[in-house]
Amino acid sequence: MIWLDTIVQGILLGGLYALFAAGLSLVFGIMRLVNLAHGDLIVLAAFLILTIVSALGLNPFLGALLAMPVMFGAGWLLQTYVLNRVLGDDILPPLLVTFGLSVVIQNGLLEGFSADSQKLSAGPIEAASLPLGPVTVGVMPLLTLISAILVIFALNQLFYRTRLGRAFRATSDDAVTAGLMGIRPRNVFAIATGVAMVVATIAALYLGMRANFDPTIGPARLIYAFEAVIIGGLGSLWGTLAGGIVIGVAQALGAAVNPEWQILSGHIAFILVLLVRPRGLFPRAND
Repeated sequence: MIWLDTIVQGILLGGLYALFAAGLSLVFGIMRLVNLAHGDLIVLAAFLILTIVSALGLNPFLGALLAMPVMFGAGWLLQTYVLNRVLGDDILPPLLVTFGLSVVIQNGLLEGFSADSQKLSAGPIEAASLPLGPVTVGVMPLLTLISAILVIFALNQLFYRTRLGRAFRATSDDAVTAGLMGIRPRNVFAIATGVAMVVATIAALYLGMRANFDPTIGPARLIYAFEAVIIGGLGSLWGTLAGGIVIGVAQALGAAVNPEWQILSGHIAFILVLLVRPRGLFPRAND
C-alpha cells in the first residue's frame, strides 16, 4: 500500500508539471518557439495573482480569473512587439531574446517583491483530503490533476474543433501558404502566446497554493516543463500530460527510497525515456 500511495501521489504531482508544460507545448507546436522565459512568466503570473488577492481580498481562484485577461494581453503584446521580430529559420535569436526576458522578469520581481518567499492561501482546502479506496489523496493535488486534464482537453478542442484552431494548424504546417490563404501568421502567433499565458496563469495558481514561490524559481519550473514536453513528444498536448505524470511518479518513487533522490529521479526518468523513444512517447511535430 505504501508503494501504491507513492505512485498515486506521483500521478497527482504530474498534473502540476503538465500545467507547467501545456503552454510551452502549445507555443512550440504552433510556431516552433522555445521560450526560455516560460517558467519566469508562470512566476510572474503567481505574483500578479498574489497582488490581486492582497489588494482586493479575494479568493485565489477569483484572483486567477482576473489575472487571466491581463496575462493574455501581456502574451499578445510580447509576441506582437518582441518575439515576432525574431522568429525565423534561425532558432538562436528567439533563444537569446527569451533568455534576456527571463533575466528581466527575475530582476523586476526581485525589485518589486524582494527575495522573500510568498504563498497563496486557499484556506481549509489546502489541508483537506479524500479517501479513494485504499489510499487518501489531498483535495488540492486532486484539483490540480483534474484542472490539468480539463486544460489539455480544452486546448485540444480549441486546436481541432474551432476556426481559430484551424488557423493554428495551418500556420504551424506552412506559415507562408497560410498567409496566401488570408491568414495573418503574426496575429495567429500572438493569440497562441496569449492563450499560453492563460494556461500559465492556471499553473501559477496551483503553484502558489501548493508551495512557496519567489522570483528566482522560474528556471526550475522551466526544466520540468521542458522534460514533460519532450517525454510526451513535441507538439502532443496529451503527451505533455503523460510526460508530466512520468516525471511526477519518478520523483515520488525516488523520494520514497531517499528524499535526496527526488529531483534526480525525475531527470533519470527523462533520460531513460529518450534512450528508448528519442522522439518522445507521442510525437506529433514534423521533423
